[in-house]
Amino acid sequence: MEISIIWYLVPALVMFCCGVYGFITRKNMIAMLISLELMLNAVDINFVVFNRYLFPHQLEGMFFTLFAIAIAAAETAVAIAIIINVFRAAKNIDVTDLTKMKF
Repeated sequence: MEISIIWYLVPALVMFCCGVYGFITRKNMIAMLISLELMLNAVDINFVVFNRYLFPHQLEGMFFTLFAIAIAAAETAVAIAIIINVFRAAKNIDVTDLTKMKF
């Protein structure tokens, strides 16, 4: 018995919506970064699911997902480095208080 595609897409949709909500409502840069990663993981789930159901004997969705995970890891490293530099300069990582970084 094969599991329906909806059982994979609904949790991915919930993850993506939680990520969007967290990104919009949070003012802390670390929380915004976590929300962004949650959205990227939901997209990765969709890559794998659609690959599995549309092309069951091919691995393009898996390769796209591995590529997206590698890009997300690099993006996270760069974002954390930026957040650390902002904290050193402003002693705060609240997005609304970052007027010191303007020229």
